[in-house]
Amino acid sequence: MATAFNKFKHLPVKEKGERSVGIITFHCADNYGAMLQAYGLKRYLSDAGVQVHIVRYEPFFMTGRHWWLPYIPIGRMKRRMGMSLRGWKAHIRAGACFFRLRKKMRAFRKEYLIEKGYGKLLFSRQFRRLPFRYYIVGSDQIWNPNITLGLRAVYFGAFPSRHKKKVVAYGASLGGEVLPDQYEKRFSRLLPYVDAVSLREADAVPYVQRFRREKVTAVLDPVFLPVRKCWEDLAKSPGRKNYILVYQTEQNRELVRYVCSLAKETSLPVLELQTGAGKTGNGFLSDFAVGPAEFLGYIREASYVVTNSFHAVSFSIIFEKKFLAYLYSGSGARVKNLLRVSGLENRLYEKDKDGQIDARIDWEEVKRKMKGHIRFSEAFLKENLPMLSKGD
Repeated sequence: MATAFNKFKHLPVKEKGERSVGIITFHCADNYGAMLQAYGLKRYLSDAGVQVHIVRYEPFFMTGRHWWLPYIPIGRMKRRMGMSLRGWKAHIRAGACFFRLRKKMRAFRKEYLIEKGYGKLLFSRQFRRLPFRYYIVGSDQIWNPNITLGLRAVYFGAFPSRHKKKVVAYGASLGGEVLPDQYEKRFSRLLPYVDAVSLREADAVPYVQRFRREKVTAVLDPVFLPVRKCWEDLAKSPGRKNYILVYQTEQNRELVRYVCSLAKETSLPVLELQTGAGKTGNGFLSDFAVGPAEFLGYIREASYVVTNSFHAVSFSIIFEKKFLAYLYSGSGARVKNLLRVSGLENRLYEKDKDGQIDARIDWEEVKRKMKGHIRFSEAFLKENLPMLSKGD
């Protein structure tokens, strides 16, 4: 990894050259999927010899939601205060675990995502002095206005820069198949700043194609780009085996009922990773303070995984686990798309279907199917990043 200096203008000449790539994504979110997809893309490009850095764009509208007293600048003051109060109460319930979790998130970010000496950027005008010729925006839900509190120009590469040559969207997500009508005009104005567009969900391609002459395509989430051993090496073991892992990004009563039934059938304990979705109150073992590396370890060592998280499904596939997926309300397209391309549609929960989670999986066939999609995703990057296509 290239040496970083205190100011971008003092970067070595080689980092200002044609091989320099800056990634703009949700690396600053205390979220397993956000941090692991950022690591996956950075690791893949770095292993390919690219001078790649994650741009430390860390605006308050992204980082504030993770503060002890959350800052959520959306809507009228009364709504803002109500949302902050609810978040604060959740943090109080978590107690000391809140601070342990934050510490692990910061440690992972510092060790694997950002280099020492790269200052935080809060506003688009600060991008002017960045040295990168190429920018990748994405992956993750960078074009989901519910997360970014409106469509933000930076996530389209729409910022002034002395050196910017090309902006590539890799695996960008709207959060669903379409955007709400009120955002279409701004979306149509911002999209031309992106020179090449790929999305994470194939179902959203027709919608985005409406606003663009150039081809829009679908690629895999960056976590599928590095080889499995990269994730094996990164994972931290939880120190236990033989359990049912539950991870909910929103509470799902049907999921909990199923897990209770599965635990009874298998006589295995249930271990639940706790998030903002809250505690289920079903007597499950739980862990409030899990960092990204521990998150990987819990999935790797589980006997079963039951989840409505896209990235928990993704790593269940990578680690070849017995798993069952539930859809997140309003944004299940990405899970359905992943199960479709991997040939694992039967892992989507179906009510009253006995033995579904124990159905045999032909992992060699899954790897064969995924290999084609991985090559296609790599081809998109090689086509749009000349330093990759040269293979030097």
